[in-house]
Order: sequence, then C-alpha cells, then structure tokens
Amino acid sequence: MERLKKARQEADLGQIKVARLLKKTQSYISKIEAGQRRIDIVSLKEFARIYKKPIDYFLK
Repeated sequence: MERLKKARQEADLGQIKVARLLKKTQSYISKIEAGQRRIDIVSLKEFARIYKKPIDYFLK
C-alpha cells in the first residue's frame, strides 16, 4: 500500500523502527507496503496511530 509507505516516510520512520513498535519483523512491514501481504483493520489502526494519520487517509 503506497499510502502506508508515504505516511511512514512523512513520519520520518524506518521500517525497522515501525516493526519494533508493532512487535513485528521488518519483512512484515516491507511486504505490507509492497502489497504482498494483506492488512486487517486492527493493524491499520495501529499504523494510523504510529504515523499520526486519520484512518481514512489509508482508505482513499
């Protein structure tokens, strides 16, 4: 999902930092951003919280 990557970059966070915050692997973050892995709404809420974006930002 391109918007997840963009939001992460705007928040000035690397994939490793986000992975640590979510207690996931860097590979998990990479696969989500590349569209190789699906994401559920609970995880999306966590990304929104970390990136300080409203959830609808990712649904456009």
